[in-house]
Amino acid sequence: MGAGHGHGLGEGRPVTAAQAHRRRMVAVLAIIVVILTVEVVGAVLSGSLALFADAGHMLADGFGVALALLATVIAARPATARTTFGLQRAEILAALTNGVVVAVIGGFAIVGGVRRLIDPGEVDSGLMLLVAVVGLLGNLAALLLLRSGQRDSLNVRGAYLEVLGDTLGSVAVVGAAVVIMTTGYLRADAVASILIGLMILPRAWSLLRDVVTVLLEATPKGVDLEDVRQHLLEAPGVVDVHDLHAWTITSGVPVLSAHVVVTDTAAADCGTGAVLDGLHECLAGHFDIEHSTFQIEPEGHVEHEHASHA
Repeated sequence: MGAGHGHGLGEGRPVTAAQAHRRRMVAVLAIIVVILTVEVVGAVLSGSLALFADAGHMLADGFGVALALLATVIAARPATARTTFGLQRAEILAALTNGVVVAVIGGFAIVGGVRRLIDPGEVDSGLMLLVAVVGLLGNLAALLLLRSGQRDSLNVRGAYLEVLGDTLGSVAVVGAAVVIMTTGYLRADAVASILIGLMILPRAWSLLRDVVTVLLEATPKGVDLEDVRQHLLEAPGVVDVHDLHAWTITSGVPVLSAHVVVTDTAAADCGTGAVLDGLHECLAGHFDIEHSTFQIEPEGHVEHEHASHA
């Protein structure tokens, strides 16, 4: 009987999905700081509550992106005897925090919109429109920088959703400013704020749902365990696969473990690593799983297993 694993973590481990987009996130953070400054000044000069609200969105965005960047730095720390997978889960915890922040932003947008429906205030719509357009252009640039990374990493996706929420906020402010300039209807700002909140909340739910899936160590998306089992059974000498588990450490780092029953002939030859090499190559080639751990068992050993087999 023997065991083996694929060297996907530790020295030479793959870069996490979020780390691959770190430079883009730094650029996005710089854009957010500039927009935040412009909107705060514009809100003070114009008296626009909508710009103040959008500035609050940007502050939350900046916090979220900064947190995501910090998580990528922490996640890059090497594994130790106490943290055998390193600190890569820090990225998932950052995504969890970002999801909560996005949900809070959506809630405040709705509550603030309702309050402005009741008590609208006078604003300088011309200055409001100018500042909102600047914010919109900056947010669009940030979205373009994060668009590719949000498909790969929950951490980057959290930052992307926050910037997307603020982009919608900028669109709403632009629209509200135009309506106020042309019709004088001050409550247009409040209606836009409520719509933004209703669009943000489902995105927050989607992010939090994916984070919970990772924290519960559910099977990674795109991995069919029965398909994996069938591929492993096709390896030379393999007669059964049980206790098969797959989960995700952080976005882009799936791992798998299994007990593999082999023929007596293959078990006798296990020291050469031929069986293990075939199993690891199967997973890496067909399922893009670089880190896998197998316990090799001869056929007679199965009778001595007391744990239930999956």
